[in-house]
Amino acid sequence: MGDERGTDGWLEDTRVSYDTVAADYADQVRHLLDETPEERAALADFAGLVRAGGGGPVADVGCGPGRVTAHLRGLGVDAFGIDLSPGMIDAARRDHPGVRFEVGSMTDLDLADGSLAGLVAWYSLIHVPDDGIGAVLAHFRRVLRPGGPLLLGFHVGDGSRLKTEGYGGHPMKVHVHRRRPGRMGAWLGAAGFTVEAQRTLTSAESALGGILLARRVR
Repeated sequence: MGDERGTDGWLEDTRVSYDTVAADYADQVRHLLDETPEERAALADFAGLVRAGGGGPVADVGCGPGRVTAHLRGLGVDAFGIDLSPGMIDAARRDHPGVRFEVGSMTDLDLADGSLAGLVAWYSLIHVPDDGIGAVLAHFRRVLRPGGPLLLGFHVGDGSRLKTEGYGGHPMKVHVHRRRPGRMGAWLGAAGFTVEAQRTLTSAESALGGILLARRVR
């Protein structure tokens, strides 16, 4: 899905789009977890696995304005956030002072091998094209400890659509990819993960959302 700027053109489009909508996006999603009890339950299960494994740093990759990062910290997890968009990181730091947030890309995580006790990608793989998913999941596996849990949220379905406007009517240019849980599970298996739980649901997060809990194979 590259463009004339090369195969990573989608990354720049995503960064610019979310810089543009950052303030309005943060306002619209700030209290979304209050409306999504099943998602809160999935995050609580994930946090329980991290604590049971002895704890340690957890990355919320594609954290946006930091709502999931902060929620995980409220569950007793040492979570920090990473996002491609500097505008989103600015919003996260404003909303959640004292929490670690940094600009970075899931396509090239600047984290040491085996340094994470867990990783969350909450509806943040939705803009990654199919041919980039394998590399992203390989980075996730690299930075996780053996046995470390991975929690994914994504839109369920087939095909993609180009989003040209959103969050306050601002212009955007991002492709939103929908995937079937079986396909996501196959990608995870190929990347060295084993899927432990999955569910689909309809909520304020997604008209049809998927949640997958996996672990890095030792």
